[in-house]
Amino acid sequence: MIPLSFFQLFLENLAATTWLELVAVLFGILSVWFARQANLLVYPTGIVSTVIYIYICYSIQLYADMGINMFYTTMSIYGWYLWTRRDDRQRVRPIRWNTKREQALGIALVPLLYLVIYLLIYVFKQDDTAYIQSAIPYIDSFTTSIFLIGMWYMARKKIEHWIYWIIGNTISIPLYFVKGLVFTSFQFSVFLVLAIMGLIRWVNMYNEGRAREQKFIEDLWEGGQNKHNAETG
Repeated sequence: MIPLSFFQLFLENLAATTWLELVAVLFGILSVWFARQANLLVYPTGIVSTVIYIYICYSIQLYADMGINMFYTTMSIYGWYLWTRRDDRQRVRPIRWNTKREQALGIALVPLLYLVIYLLIYVFKQDDTAYIQSAIPYIDSFTTSIFLIGMWYMARKKIEHWIYWIIGNTISIPLYFVKGLVFTSFQFSVFLVLAIMGLIRWVNMYNEGRAREQKFIEDLWEGGQNKHNAETG
């Protein structure tokens, strides 16, 4: 019965979805796919998706969601800039784990963002009594704060951003199903799978990068030692 209801709701949601929203969903999925590969295309595809959602949210007067997508767009531009910067040896920003300070800062920002987002939701949705008195605003505020920190970490090429995406996507799947947005719930299911794959991929890429750096240092040291021995031999 439940699978049948899910399938029926999915088809109803799919039929009600506009072509513009489908384009936004497609580019959103593409963006996560490119993020998994640490490909710079994560940002232009992500910007297309969030800009469309800004328009959609504005047209149906979801101003809080519009503001969140504006933030996503801004962070995408910021991340695009950081990912294209090169150091004095022409190297792009490497994939890294957070430092303890960066980790603590992200954790501390989650409750702060939660309060700000909840207040925004309350201001814009206080007339919707059924919504405000439900648990959904609290969950929405939490998942959004998680996603915002994830975006910030991704812009800085930190592996932990996948962990934040995994947490947020896991919560969003049942959240949007309860809201009756089964197609969006399915979308977050795809995001969750891609985020898990992305975490594994980035950890492997990090380990490979560290191994190359270690080999470079060893080769440099060995070359220096050989030169020294030749000069003193």
